[in-house]
Amino acid sequence: MEPYATADQVWAGALIFARIGAIIMLLPGFGETYVPPRIRLSLAFVLSLALWPLVAGTLPGLPATLGGMFGWILREVITGLMIGFLLRLLMAALSTAGEVVSLQTTLSFAQTANPLQAQPATTIAAFLTLFGVAMIFATNTHHLFIAGLLGSYEVVRPTAPLMIEDFTDVAVRTIGGSFLLGVQLAAPVIVFSLIFNLATGLVGRIMPQFQVFFVSTPLNVLLGLSIFALSLGVIGTVFIDRLRAVAGTFTGGAVG
Repeated sequence: MEPYATADQVWAGALIFARIGAIIMLLPGFGETYVPPRIRLSLAFVLSLALWPLVAGTLPGLPATLGGMFGWILREVITGLMIGFLLRLLMAALSTAGEVVSLQTTLSFAQTANPLQAQPATTIAAFLTLFGVAMIFATNTHHLFIAGLLGSYEVVRPTAPLMIEDFTDVAVRTIGGSFLLGVQLAAPVIVFSLIFNLATGLVGRIMPQFQVFFVSTPLNVLLGLSIFALSLGVIGTVFIDRLRAVAGTFTGGAVG
């Protein structure tokens, strides 16, 4: 390898690839299960080569022992997984919103394969998760992700102590915020369902002989999906704004 790269250069590239590869594995849009592993590895390798001239000076030197090398690489992998995990948590907000909308419109039994989660989910939840990925690339939010790869070396320096306690605190708050965001995104349908069910109950009490469920069920589905379709633009805008706010914390000095 000496004619092509020195040992220190190979070591720096390995450290960068360890962090970038771990982030790409979980990054929304890039780290989905339907993206072939070779594509993700190739992207991580290309990004590592692009970032090497910019961050090589902040990396620790080549350790003298094999254990030291393994420890530094493991530290960078853990750092990358923590950063990617925080961004991945926000994608759960769309899945939560889809499940809530499905429950309110009596479509929770309509299950389908969710390509982003590799497990069955309601049709509306699968649609919203795919919609979220499409919005990420349509609004160029993935550019902010790439800038955040560079900025992560300012926020979490390779030579600084690993911030496990800070990450745990941020992860807990992000999980709570993700669930709250999912409920907020489904709020229009929740309000409609509450009003509609109250009206249905009053009609049932006033006219006991009227087949209220026979008439209300198709109306509930039709009107609920109509309100969901009308609020889809707001759902996408609010989700992207929240995702950009979280990703912006890692840009650091990468963007100005």
